[in-house]
Amino acid sequence: MPLPLPRPDVVDVRIAAASLVAGITLWSLGLHMQMDRPLGYGWTLVPLFVMTGLELLRRTAPQTALACGTLALIADQFTPGNLATVVMFTDLVYAAVLYGTPTAARRIPITTGLITVAMTIGFLAWFREAEALLVGAVTALVSFAPATTGVLVRSHREAAEMARLRAEQTALLAEMDRTQAVTAERARMARELHDMVANHLSAIAIHSTAALSLDDPRTTRDALTVIRENSVEGLAEMRRLIGILRDSSGDLEPAAAPTLDGLGSLVESARANGLDVTLDDTRAPDGEALPAPVGLAAYRIVQESLTNALKHAAPGRVTVALSRPRGALCVLVTSPYGDTPGPRAPGSGAGLVGMQERAALLGGTFAAGPEADPDAPAGKVWRVAARLPVDPADQEVTE
Repeated sequence: MPLPLPRPDVVDVRIAAASLVAGITLWSLGLHMQMDRPLGYGWTLVPLFVMTGLELLRRTAPQTALACGTLALIADQFTPGNLATVVMFTDLVYAAVLYGTPTAARRIPITTGLITVAMTIGFLAWFREAEALLVGAVTALVSFAPATTGVLVRSHREAAEMARLRAEQTALLAEMDRTQAVTAERARMARELHDMVANHLSAIAIHSTAALSLDDPRTTRDALTVIRENSVEGLAEMRRLIGILRDSSGDLEPAAAPTLDGLGSLVESARANGLDVTLDDTRAPDGEALPAPVGLAAYRIVQESLTNALKHAAPGRVTVALSRPRGALCVLVTSPYGDTPGPRAPGSGAGLVGMQERAALLGGTFAAGPEADPDAPAGKVWRVAARLPVDPADQEVTE
């Protein structure tokens, strides 16, 4: 089954109709281009109608239209000729370069240029007069000139298309960068929110459960005291976080961010919540100051580890150890591993992910999991170990 011909473009239809009207008008007025031709004046209409039909294919089948148009133009040379036929042929040459394949766009200008040179030399050899140069000029105007015009227009269109594609790619990359920046900022805020508030909410949940499950006024009063303290501290932390979100100066970690100097207060708060915690800080008291991102990350890792111990650790001592070997800050938190009696607060696993992300952002290492310990009540401890590079040159990414 033959394939249907493509539907001509509206612009091509208008060009064909206008050219046909112009050609018929010239023919009816008796205006022609040549004298003493083998065929009569009526035969001029045949190439004219053929060329008009080919104009409908100038965009959908440009190379076919040019090949057939060349034959029609040759046939027109045996008639008195019509100017509209020649003009339509020049348009077919232009369209074949502009809308044809890249190979055709390269070959047509070369071919028409060679034809122009050959026609000029041939008629010079035949006529042996300077007027023969006019034949070459007319041939160039009919074939080579529209071909080179098509090359220029096509080059400009391709350059504009390349510029448009580059602009789209640039916009796409900018959007990807913006999305990644937003995602990274959300992840950072999620870590900050979790680290600041989870400890207080876990203590509130555990002590409120104890107050509800034990019918002891003293226990209830103590639990409510701890709940109030954690509520006030949690509210203060939330206000600090809101201050970070409202800060328009772009300072991601304002001066109010906690440092390792506040570990003593953090440990005391954990003891008030019921943990048996010891702090072993072997860093040199007069050593070099830690970079702010390293101090914040270490503080948050200890804070989250104590929160997890409050929620999940078995009865026993929790130890927090900080050391500073050359070029790094090491954090080690161990807690008893086993079944927890009494109420427990649910966990989501986001804390471990947050600690690992904090260490990774600084180019450090992080590990957490159970480990055998013969001195522990259940023979195992939960060990959280982080190594954070202190030298900025060793940090791949900083917050």
